[in-house]
Amino acid sequence: MSQADLQALKNPLLVLLVVLVAGAAAIYYSNRLKLESGQQLARQQALLKEARTRLQKSGDEKNVIVRYLDEFLQLERSGVIGEEQRINWLDGLRLANQQADLFGVDYQVKTQQPYPYAAQLNPGQLAIKQSVMQIRFRLLHEEDLMRFFAALARQGGGIFTIDKCSLQRLDTRGVIRYQPNVTADCELSWITINVAAGAAQAKP
Repeated sequence: MSQADLQALKNPLLVLLVVLVAGAAAIYYSNRLKLESGQQLARQQALLKEARTRLQKSGDEKNVIVRYLDEFLQLERSGVIGEEQRINWLDGLRLANQQADLFGVDYQVKTQQPYPYAAQLNPGQLAIKQSVMQIRFRLLHEEDLMRFFAALARQGGGIFTIDKCSLQRLDTRGVIRYQPNVTADCELSWITINVAAGAAQAKP
């Protein structure tokens, strides 16, 4: 090839080189867009799945709330759910003493502590606590013990468990009259449930 032929091919070769570079760049850019589009699609699919999961979970939670709302409100009114109701407990002691026709009740309430058997109840995010109350009262006879606790339960001041009781007969020296004959020392646990913040906000 002569110098003139090479000079004539110079411009076409430059055009071909530009076309090849542009084609390679277009292929690279297309692959890049395809990769980014795939990653974006995967992110959108993950977000959609998460949104569906949240929607289903919220629906399940709503069904649970609707199903147990009446029971929840009843427990809340009775003082089981929420802060401890010590004034109501003391009013309950006074009324139970009157209804059981006893001779007065001495009491002492300890600081509120976590309920030791809460894990066995699988409470989830609920915090179950107890306040131990020691009471001492006198009875006409042993049957008055259960009458007193039945009267206390009817007051609606909350839920309690009887942890222990001991009875001791008093020396009345054979005197027969209406007077206490037995002393009872008992320990109760008043149960309180605190609702997690999220559950409290979900309640209508």
